[in-house]
Amino acid sequence: VVVFLHGSGPGASGYSNFKGNYPALVEAGYRCIVPDHIGYGFSDKPDDVDHTLDFFVECIKQTLDSAGVERCTVVGNSLGGAVALGMALQHPALVEKLILMAPGGLSELHEYQQMPGMQKVFKVFGSGEPVTHEVMKDLFATGLMYDPRHATDELVEERMQIMQIMNGHVMASMKIPVLTARLPEIQCPVLGFWGMDEKMMPENGILAMAKNLKHMRMILVSECGHWVMVEHEDLFNRECVDFLRHG
Repeated sequence: VVVFLHGSGPGASGYSNFKGNYPALVEAGYRCIVPDHIGYGFSDKPDDVDHTLDFFVECIKQTLDSAGVERCTVVGNSLGGAVALGMALQHPALVEKLILMAPGGLSELHEYQQMPGMQKVFKVFGSGEPVTHEVMKDLFATGLMYDPRHATDELVEERMQIMQIMNGHVMASMKIPVLTARLPEIQCPVLGFWGMDEKMMPENGILAMAKNLKHMRMILVSECGHWVMVEHEDLFNRECVDFLRHG
């Protein structure tokens, strides 16, 4: 069983993040579960709770319990990577392996705020101006990706539709701690990806993972931004299947 956990951001959902990936893993023989985090996609959007890491972890744990999952590999990008790490720390018997793409939870808030992609997100959504298709497309093309051709109209339209049903509370109340000091507690095998043109996550996260996770393989990808699974879909899918089969 493979569980895909998407990142944060405007219009984020499991399908939008991973539509190019989970079909390849299904074809390779794995049961794939692609939930929307609480507050995102088509999941509930409570406006009376703080969206802490523990809250995200608990919601995913209950989802997996209801699906009858006792052991799984957790794949996580950005916020989803932080939740995947939280799952491995809180429920080690559940998490068999981890696949992490530029996960959150490895840097301090002020370090994130210095990243050009993050600054772009704050600028777009802090301006009070309506977010148009063109603004969203530019944000993805220049803030999240190396190659702007991957910021397709279809992707932007998907995200715009989900954004209409999101509320700002999840972003405003999100609290993700720095997990670096706890990484040595994680015993399971880990496959990590990091794009060398990453504009969202501070690159001290690379060494934080490589030095503190005991059983880890790290793949650094050139000409790649925040979404390795989108920009280098075939490479990502191939490496994931290999890791799932051979560790």
